[in-house]
Amino acid sequence: MPVQHNTKLLIVDDLPENLLALSEIIKQDDRIIMQASSGEEALGLLLEHEFALAILDVTMPGMDGFELAELMRSTEKTRHVPIVFVSAAGKELNYAFKGYETGAVDFLHKPLDIAAVRSKVNVFVSLYQQRNQVRHQVEALEKSRAELHATQIELQRSLRMRDEFMSMVAHELRTPLNTLFLETQMRKMQLEKGRLDAFGEAQLQRMVERDDRQIKSMVRLIDDMVDVSRIRSGKLSIRPSETELSDLLKRIVSDLSHQAASANCDVALQADTVAHGVWDEFRVEQIIVNLLTNAFRYGSGKPVVVTLKTNPLHAEISVRDHGNGITAADQHRIFEPFERATTKVGSGLGLGLYIARQLAEAHGGALGVESVYGEGATFTLKLPFRNGLNRR
Repeated sequence: MPVQHNTKLLIVDDLPENLLALSEIIKQDDRIIMQASSGEEALGLLLEHEFALAILDVTMPGMDGFELAELMRSTEKTRHVPIVFVSAAGKELNYAFKGYETGAVDFLHKPLDIAAVRSKVNVFVSLYQQRNQVRHQVEALEKSRAELHATQIELQRSLRMRDEFMSMVAHELRTPLNTLFLETQMRKMQLEKGRLDAFGEAQLQRMVERDDRQIKSMVRLIDDMVDVSRIRSGKLSIRPSETELSDLLKRIVSDLSHQAASANCDVALQADTVAHGVWDEFRVEQIIVNLLTNAFRYGSGKPVVVTLKTNPLHAEISVRDHGNGITAADQHRIFEPFERATTKVGSGLGLGLYIARQLAEAHGGALGVESVYGEGATFTLKLPFRNGLNRR
């Protein structure tokens, strides 16, 4: 039920004693009585406020009540305000007929019948309040309808995302599983035929490396799905400890050197600054690995630069590639779950950047991107030195 605001009533009369007397007759706690001593003053109030009723004196110097009524009926804002005329002139002048012609809803003759005036005003106030209540109900209904429509669209989007997600998971897991299955079948066939020479040291080394890559790929996909579930349930684990970022970056770049070589990317590390802080080293590494992996994937084989800077408030790690870049429209979307800037390169569930940003924010930090399409992209991670951790 909407809150009922005070109802405004307008009295227009050039005599102060008439304004006072009529105000006393119709005043109530839930009403605001506004007064005007001329037609011009009344017009100003009518354009500024919303009135339930206007009580106009017929005879006034300058603009009389009839002229004011005609102006009210010609203006959209005041066209529907009910008008009641008041006159001390005799009924033989036929003012009432002229008043109704100008759009009045009633005509009162002086001396006024106090009970009748109160009764009539009460009726118009009640009609105004009921009309407002209906209007509020219609507005609320329209708002509910719009919210329901938005909910339906979001539900359809969620169902579509679920179906796409299940399809992506099946596809992404099928690739390493198929490779492992084929490798296993080949080894089984070799063993059944007694060809043990196929399992020499060099061959076994290659087999183990292939198996390791496929298993890590599946583990990474499963870890991503688990992290998304934890993020959405508010159970993401952050375990802060003393961490030094310069050494961490050197180790990550070294560990990913083979991956960089496979992508034909040279990695330049500019991390001479020592940056000690209280962060979750595992989670920070997870963010940087994701950024570097994306730089290799989308960097078109061009150099990748990793930079560490500090200021009194935070440490700042940036990863810059020189690939195709990211359009302005995609720069926000890529941080949403199951989204990627392009489907033409690479694979994956589109969870990496979403998880990375959530991990950055869990540290009280931020992860953003700057890019001009066609000129590469720079992802920047900011980690506060003070304990701004959002423990989940």
